[in-house]
Amino acid sequence: MRLFLLLTTLLFPLILQAELAPSAYEAMQAKAPEFIRIEVLRVDLELGADSSQQKIHVVALVSSVTRTATNLKADEIINILYTINNRPAGWVGPGGIPLLSEKDQTVAYLAKTETNDFVPVAGRMSFSNF
Repeated sequence: MRLFLLLTTLLFPLILQAELAPSAYEAMQAKAPEFIRIEVLRVDLELGADSSQQKIHVVALVSSVTRTATNLKADEIINILYTINNRPAGWVGPGGIPLLSEKDQTVAYLAKTETNDFVPVAGRMSFSNF
């Protein structure tokens, strides 16, 4: 019994950080209030709360709208904000949101914030389809 408790205690954090199943990302994409296509105009990087984080600010042009809860329209310019956590080699866990580059053209699964910016809502699959 002690061995079981010890193993459970040691392994539980690893279980919590495991990569999500594809169906979990698909569910997040399906629930995203905004499903649009964007062209990245500018990407600004800033240090986060500590040296392992980067704050990302993306300025993007909406190319097309598939689904919107906020009346987004093509040709609008939006701000997308998110944080990237630089993980050590060998780290196991959910994939991070990818860093976009200027001139990228991609889908985006987003939600609008109270400050009228947008945030990715489908984890590592926020800017790609299956």
